[in-house]
Amino acid sequence: MRRSISEGVNLFLKTGRRKATFLFATIAAALVAATGAAAYVPSNSHAQVAHAQPTHGSSTSCKSGYYKNASGRCVHSPSSDPSGATAKCRDGSYSYSQHASGTCSHHGGVARWIHHP
Repeated sequence: MRRSISEGVNLFLKTGRRKATFLFATIAAALVAATGAAAYVPSNSHAQVAHAQPTHGSSTSCKSGYYKNASGRCVHSPSSDPSGATAKCRDGSYSYSQHASGTCSHHGGVARWIHHP
């Protein structure tokens, strides 16, 4: 059964909180599935993902100054340039990591988050 958003709001007002919460969670899940969940990616050059260059078979490598993250994407390696960084590392370098796990792991850990992934 399909319902419009206004029908969902009316259902929320007429029914118990549990049913309405379930309905809105279902709608949110359907929207995420239909549109795909987009991660926050700042618009400057360091934060943008570099396309991996296929080598042989299914392996990929990243261009110089980039590394392959846990998702298989090439991400700018830590540097002294803060533009587009997601975190500042304890050694003073800036990270452009797209995942919190492992950010600044070879740079003394995260000193502070700029844009927490």
